[in-house]
Amino acid sequence: MAREWPAAVLWDLDGTLVDTEPYWIESEMQLAREHGAFWSRELALNVVGLDLMDTGRFVAQHMGIGWPPAQIVDYLVDQVIARLSQDIPWRPGALDLIADLRRHDVPLGLVTMSYRRFVRLVLDALPAGTFADVVTGDAVARGKPDPEPYLQAARGLGIDPGRCLAIEDSTTGARSAEAAGCTVLVVPHHVAVEEGAQRVFRDTLVGLDVDSLPGPWQAREQHAGGQDL
Repeated sequence: MAREWPAAVLWDLDGTLVDTEPYWIESEMQLAREHGAFWSRELALNVVGLDLMDTGRFVAQHMGIGWPPAQIVDYLVDQVIARLSQDIPWRPGALDLIADLRRHDVPLGLVTMSYRRFVRLVLDALPAGTFADVVTGDAVARGKPDPEPYLQAARGLGIDPGRCLAIEDSTTGARSAEAAGCTVLVVPHHVAVEEGAQRVFRDTLVGLDVDSLPGPWQAREQHAGGQDL
């Protein structure tokens, strides 16, 4: 029986395609220093994968600096853009997998809670048209872990989300993709990720190609608890 490929692959950005989580943490630490507030890596890891306005609310609550969440988000985005413009830290294996998927004409979508002006730097560093659809945090009413971002991406590609593979690095993102009906390839990085019936785990993207990606049927045949590739 021929190996079936996912009908589309939907990529998370931060921590999955590029390792920008340290940039976000550095920017949060800088904000805290400028205001004489307390912040820690442990607190920072609580917002990995979240919608940016939820991040802004969390930071406002825990730093107590008197800024509204939207102002905090604008500050952090500006700081991360400045860092990203100096160096884009691609995750190992990500560019090779993208190239293989494009060679086999598998449609790609990008589903991120980062804002479009931030995402543009990454898109500009990739071949034109790499992602057929891009969903950003400032283009949805409800961000991850709500399914809206992944549903919107699948709709933009014209593909049933149940035939899509999402690639994620956080529980928040995995919940979003899973709730939308996607199979989720989870490659944890900065935070541990909960197991789930539609989640398949791998330590790295290195060595993966279109033929070795999990398909929707595989995750649905597994029982709750996920499975390693």
